[in-house]
Amino acid sequence: MSEQLRQLGSFLGHLAKARNRHGVHSPFVYDLIDKVLRPQDARPEQASIETLREDLLRSDQTIRVNDLGAGSRVLDLPVRRVADIARSALKSPRQAQLLFRLARYFKPRHVLELGTSFGITTLYLAQGADEGTVHTIEGCPQTFRIAQHHFEQLQQRNIAPLLGSFQRRLPELLSRIDRLDLVFIDGHHAKQPTLDYFHACLAKAHEDTVFVMDDIHWSTGMEDAWREVKAHERVTGTIDLYRMGIVLLHQGQAREHFTLRY
Repeated sequence: MSEQLRQLGSFLGHLAKARNRHGVHSPFVYDLIDKVLRPQDARPEQASIETLREDLLRSDQTIRVNDLGAGSRVLDLPVRRVADIARSALKSPRQAQLLFRLARYFKPRHVLELGTSFGITTLYLAQGADEGTVHTIEGCPQTFRIAQHHFEQLQQRNIAPLLGSFQRRLPELLSRIDRLDLVFIDGHHAKQPTLDYFHACLAKAHEDTVFVMDDIHWSTGMEDAWREVKAHERVTGTIDLYRMGIVLLHQGQAREHFTLRY
């Protein structure tokens, strides 16, 4: 079966199972849906981030890409146009706003993002976690430099960027912080590395830690990783939004997995 057919089947299967908030009986998850997952208008302070996105999409700049993850189905060249990378790699405004609302809802002190790219979602997370710090790791030096410029341009001071591979930088970071409150796993869309990062972060997770996993239906391997995460003994709930998956360790609820329309 071709990858396109697999993805179509996966999406149709998601639609067939997906519910809205009225089919959810967990008070904790219902409140999360009501306050975080329901579509909301963009906030005025996010306009400056979206201006950066527009600049990236219009950019004629080319950069040499050092892709340490599973690569791109759209682009597979060492030198790429910034605009092309932005079109294929950036999270949509709707997805980025969801990350902002998650951070604002849970008020995390330590946020971890694996995969900075050009820093657009990093900025959304940092605005949401305005009383915490967003630790973000990126493996490509040239995209990292562009992201750093964006952080300086918007004077977003609660971002701690790290350049290097996840395999090297993640253990270093975890040795320096006492806990993780919100984790966004992006940037390496392969089964085993995704599971390795999840298990590594669990060592600094607590019952209120929330994981967000990107592109959980991107490939068969990512779908396998998502199933293994759902089955983990510390996981008490998951929310499958198709493009993203939310993982809960909250002990005050019955173990349940939700597939929701988003």
